[in-house]
Amino acid sequence: MRKLINLFLLIFTTIVPYSAYAILSMELTRGVAGAIPIAIVPFVLPGDNTLPQDVSGIITSDLQNSGRFKVYGKSALNQFPSEANQVSTDYFKRLGTNNVVVGKIVALDGHRYQVSVQLLDIFRDQGASNVVLSKKYTISANEMRALAHHISDLIYEQITGVRGIFSTKIVYVVVQRSADASTRYLLEVADQDGYNPRPLLNSPEPIMSPAWSPNGKQIAYVSFENKQAGIYIEDVAIGTRRLLSEFPGINGAPSWSHDGKRLALVLSKDGAPNIYIMDIATRRLSKVTHDFYINTEPAWSPDGKSLVYTSNRSGGLPQIYQLNLASGLSSRVSFDGDYNARASYTRDGKNIVMIHRVSGIYNIGILDLDSGTIRVLNSTVGDSSSPSVAPNGSMVLYDTFYNGRNVLGMVSSDGRVQLRMPARSGDAQDPAWSPFLS
Repeated sequence: MRKLINLFLLIFTTIVPYSAYAILSMELTRGVAGAIPIAIVPFVLPGDNTLPQDVSGIITSDLQNSGRFKVYGKSALNQFPSEANQVSTDYFKRLGTNNVVVGKIVALDGHRYQVSVQLLDIFRDQGASNVVLSKKYTISANEMRALAHHISDLIYEQITGVRGIFSTKIVYVVVQRSADASTRYLLEVADQDGYNPRPLLNSPEPIMSPAWSPNGKQIAYVSFENKQAGIYIEDVAIGTRRLLSEFPGINGAPSWSHDGKRLALVLSKDGAPNIYIMDIATRRLSKVTHDFYINTEPAWSPDGKSLVYTSNRSGGLPQIYQLNLASGLSSRVSFDGDYNARASYTRDGKNIVMIHRVSGIYNIGILDLDSGTIRVLNSTVGDSSSPSVAPNGSMVLYDTFYNGRNVLGMVSSDGRVQLRMPARSGDAQDPAWSPFLS
């Protein structure tokens, strides 16, 4: 893979307008066979008022793009109840769904709205209420999209038992190349579906390796804006930032500990690239690898007791190693394939997601740490890199080469669901998924 190989060799040898609309456009390319049927009835706003956001439409897109639901929306329906007592169970049974979402919106004074939503399971036992979820909210107009994602989260969790990720965010780098051969790099945060993009940094110099803090309030990243690699931490809400590390040589691959107090990072200030842990408050460094190999791309285990990282210490191309922080000992964990890199743990700590080369193509693989077996998750014709696991463990965000451009992709952790998120302008790369934000 061109970008990944260039990055590894770098370690070895050494203005656009924004709006509330999506810069990334999510496309479902593969969903689950036998997906759960659900009807999303359009929410009603009485009178001639126009909704600032299509709440039911956003819920429809969220659930449809999860790949795990077969959604019956406006075009598939000819009955449009707005309350549970208006729902014809016979009609929706004939339609083929037992899950029905209804709701309505009432305009209040002061540009505020009251939104009510109900989820019905019309096949529940006789005598039991078929309303399994009922919520009412009072919000402002600019909160409607966020509320729609929140409702999607509630529906997803109610039906699947897994917490939804529709209210989370993603960060990524957009590379824009102009006709005059100049290049700009933008560090951008957006909703997980690509909407509400917001730039954190716009620079003529490369930006790399963004990483979310565990509380979702800060992002660490690498910037070359001073003609020298430096690691910065930026407050996402207010935009203030500070330079954390700018030692001579490599300053790269920041990774937050799960208590948010430390960063694992890669420095070459003493010669070869090695992994260090920095106490963020004091900036005190502890060196945790001590050799002349290339050691890079650290990622913390959920319990904070170990790191996985990429190294060529076995000779040849990179493989994945696990470092026990108590003993200081490293052990190789990837053996299948001649190239494995950029690993991170799944939320349960039982697997790691990584770049895995198969037949010359760089794919996203998942390694079972108990058995040592690797499964390829995505099926693309172009190389893929930079995997980042969603906070509920259900999806993996990555970048991939498609139709001559670098785009973002998502694949479920079982490999059954795939999506693409092409950027409307430029190439998107180096994505990272936020933690749960509420």
